[in-house]
Amino acid sequence: MIISRTPLRVSFVGGGTDLPGFCNKERGAVVSTAIKKYVYIVIHKSFDTKNILAYSKREIVDSVDQIQNTRIREAMKMTGITKGIEIHSLAEVPAGTGLGSSSSFTIGLLNALYAYQGKFVSAERLAKEATEIEINILKEPIGRQDQYAAAFGGLNKIEFLGDDVKIRPIICDKKTKQKLQNNLLLFYLGGEREAKSILSQQNKNITEDESIFKMHLNMRTLADEMERYLLNDDISKFGELLHKNWLLKQNLVKGISNERINNYYQKALNNGAIGGKLLGAGGTGFLLIYAEPEKQNAVRKALEDLREYALEFDTEGSKIIYLGD
Repeated sequence: MIISRTPLRVSFVGGGTDLPGFCNKERGAVVSTAIKKYVYIVIHKSFDTKNILAYSKREIVDSVDQIQNTRIREAMKMTGITKGIEIHSLAEVPAGTGLGSSSSFTIGLLNALYAYQGKFVSAERLAKEATEIEINILKEPIGRQDQYAAAFGGLNKIEFLGDDVKIRPIICDKKTKQKLQNNLLLFYLGGEREAKSILSQQNKNITEDESIFKMHLNMRTLADEMERYLLNDDISKFGELLHKNWLLKQNLVKGISNERINNYYQKALNNGAIGGKLLGAGGTGFLLIYAEPEKQNAVRKALEDLREYALEFDTEGSKIIYLGD
């Protein structure tokens, strides 16, 4: 039996600059962190030659080509496993809530499938192969930030130019990271959404509207600024940069925000928050808020009808946590 554990991620600034409409023309940049919320993949040999798959649905099939879950099907093909396997997935957070769970699933699945064959695969290879599956094979209208965040873990600036991706760990004092983590609050708005339609329209807007393209240039600048501050152990501008990014993001495509989200965000600001953003493509999911500790109880009170989740940074990325007979 093999069990992999792969983190979800929180993207701070620069999201969207990893979409091909932008990074095929200009360097994209995202600052994000992996968090201690995980997707687990459990793999073991099935009783016979059938493939048994348990995720939000259950499949029992004879052939890999019969598998309905496209990520499982293509990951099995890529790793050369075609029959006689049982795969179960569990996640600490629902899919479609803005924390990159789909790519974490793909990364964790590849990692577990290779470990099942007795192979160690680097984070770089996992990220590249997950990208190949999701973008090139399945033609999903997404960028490359989630795959690298999940595979590598940690607090990073990730840069994109065409098909080239560079991950740059942000090395700062442990106390700085702890203070940053302590200043971040995570609230669940409820509901799930399909990111594909929003991301497709966003990518289209990038290529057709010069003003939207320039907004992405500004978001890239925010990622560069945030990295610079963090490398200097300075988080004094972190909340402001989040706020600027969120104001830009709302104008990229219709559906990213709505009156309910804006009301919650404004309540947080009115009660002492410095900045924040909706995580993911938009519409629903998790609201990230930056507030100094002395203001946090007031923010919590203002958002008391939302469920708060603890936010801790992950430093390990996708890993095999159990390998047995």
